[in-house]
Amino acid sequence: MVGSLSEGRGIRWLQPGRIAAVLLLALSVLAPSGGFKALAAETVVDALGRTVAPGPGTRILTLGSDVTEIVHALGAGGRIVGVDRGSKYPPSVTQKPNVGYRRQLSVEGTASLRPDLILAAEDSGPPEAVEVLKSLAIPVVFIPQDNSPQGIERKITLIAAALGLEDKGKVVSAEVLTAFQAAADLASKIPPERRKKVVFFHGLVKLSAAGAGTSADAIIRYAGGLNPMDVVQGYKAASEEKLIEMAPDVIVMMSDGKGGPTPEQVFANRALAATPAAVNKALIVLDGAYMIGFGPRTSDAIRDLAKALYPEG
Repeated sequence: MVGSLSEGRGIRWLQPGRIAAVLLLALSVLAPSGGFKALAAETVVDALGRTVAPGPGTRILTLGSDVTEIVHALGAGGRIVGVDRGSKYPPSVTQKPNVGYRRQLSVEGTASLRPDLILAAEDSGPPEAVEVLKSLAIPVVFIPQDNSPQGIERKITLIAAALGLEDKGKVVSAEVLTAFQAAADLASKIPPERRKKVVFFHGLVKLSAAGAGTSADAIIRYAGGLNPMDVVQGYKAASEEKLIEMAPDVIVMMSDGKGGPTPEQVFANRALAATPAAVNKALIVLDGAYMIGFGPRTSDAIRDLAKALYPEG
């Protein structure tokens, strides 16, 4: 069984002088001579517990595939002036300036786009860059990472409030929650004795597998699978002995964007070759933003993964 589920720069440390230059650049964005618009009195409380006045939000930088998708679902995609490397949906966002991986941000690169609002996933980094971003005159609202339907609702509600689209946010939240529940109910009908053991790997080099508390673990559970790595928290390297002990029925991996990884590549790995998954070459290759972003399309992802795991229904 081989499944393929479809979807539609590095760290730059700044010297103190460079940080000052960035601060001046950001301040110039909002200076009166540059068309200053008074910030709205309304505030939001973000994922870090910070009270932020988001302002008009006419030039938005989104960091996080789920954040980008939610802004589009709210009908505000036209306000986006830049995205992170992981934002690839809808396809039109690939034409936007890209500031790189959201966990390896360049402050200078983000400020150069002259956003008047940054909506950033809670896990954006590195910490030093985040601290500089928080000190700028540009409002930054951090969006919670929560791998549950309630978490998606929190994201939508916060982003909608930051953009002044509360009514639209309620509509989108209702639609997303209804679709999520329907997909989860479908997968919940798989009886315990038929549930497959599924392990998600980031790559083949270190065999880093998704444990409890990860979005990959959550999506596996919602799709009716069992994750034998849930005895550890976060991503951990899985030894050959551990893999043999876990005996996964299915291996799930991220697409490399080049047509792989293929079953031949995956099960040529000595550790994985000794698993039940190797017998049937049971590999599912998925797009990361679609499957583990926990955004508006997650219900579709749950349904698609469940069908790939249990094609017989």
